[in-house]
Amino acid sequence: MTEVTITTPPAAPLHVFEIWGNPAAVAKRFKAAMGFALPATGQSGGSDALRLIRFEPTVWLVEGDISALGDVLAEDGALTATSGGIVRMRLSGAGWRTLLMEGGVFDAESPTFAAGCSAATIIDHVNVRLHVVSDDACDAYVPLSFSAGLLHFWKEAALSL
Repeated sequence: MTEVTITTPPAAPLHVFEIWGNPAAVAKRFKAAMGFALPATGQSGGSDALRLIRFEPTVWLVEGDISALGDVLAEDGALTATSGGIVRMRLSGAGWRTLLMEGGVFDAESPTFAAGCSAATIIDHVNVRLHVVSDDACDAYVPLSFSAGLLHFWKEAALSL
């Protein structure tokens, strides 16, 4: 049996940072204000105070202090609160990758899907955003409306790993 633990960390503010126009100017303002570049597609970046997780070409999930991001975006995008609509679940232990393969269409077992990587995928018919936290843990961002069903699916699947 493969060990995996599924937990739901305490709710924390979560925002969507989306660029609509002039991405080069936003990226330049972002780096000047934050001291690091916007993460590339499929990657995360940041600090203890602010973490951005990129899942789409011009969309990032943001955890942490967003106070400077409105000025960074200016009229070129939007920063939208999404905390109430998404549940973060942490899959940890040696079996988190195997569990993600159950009902999924993404190769979570690939060694290139490592700490700091992110992916958008479907698991058991649910839109899921994944962020690898460490070798032993991955956060799954799940729509609130599907979170109970997906949690049940994962708990049942974990029994057979």
